[in-house]
Amino acid sequence: MKVRSVTVYYVFTIWTRIFHWLMAGTIGVLFVTGIYIGNPFFIGTQGVEPTFAISNWASMSTIRLIHFGSAYILMASFIFRIYGFIIHKGDRMLPKPWTKLFWTGMLDMGLHYGFMRSAHRPYLRNSMARAGYGGVYGMIFLEAFTGFAMYGQVNPNSGLAKIFGFANHLFVDEYIVHMIHHYVAWMIILFVIIHVYMATRADMSEKYGEISAMFSGVKFYDREPDDIEDLK
Repeated sequence: MKVRSVTVYYVFTIWTRIFHWLMAGTIGVLFVTGIYIGNPFFIGTQGVEPTFAISNWASMSTIRLIHFGSAYILMASFIFRIYGFIIHKGDRMLPKPWTKLFWTGMLDMGLHYGFMRSAHRPYLRNSMARAGYGGVYGMIFLEAFTGFAMYGQVNPNSGLAKIFGFANHLFVDEYIVHMIHHYVAWMIILFVIIHVYMATRADMSEKYGEISAMFSGVKFYDREPDDIEDLK
């Protein structure tokens, strides 16, 4: 039996892995509570009194507290991501559209995912994944911006209102900010679904340790990755 010879690469620091799991957990909580806030439903019989939900665990005030608490945790977790970015090259693998490798890698992965190429070149993080992660970071900050803009309306004199409140006046109808917040949330969830599928698919077919790397920090290759310079 032929034994596969592999090289182990330390790709992700503990700081980026902590950030990854905090981000995954808080996004899940934010999405569920956000859907509730947008279209509330109460557990059990709603009753006839408008104050029924106040004493219920699913009261709007409780759900809003969980929602905004999760938002603050998500924003704070970027401290780990930024620290990992500073101290370790493997944590800096974001899209580099100014390089030839980014575009050749994008074509390579596109042909592979389009079933026109049975395999693709080895990458520590392929171009499509880099673009996807860069995009989801942008969507997270757009969610935070629109979310804090709406939250600031509760107290127009608060610091949040002064920093983010102008977003509510960028459009003719302030409700547009709410709709942007709502639809971007669904885009993030779509990314999560695709991300879980692609990571599982890669882990099972390529054996690089795509999923386990977010626990151990290491990946395994039988050939030198094309983007190894991003780690050296």
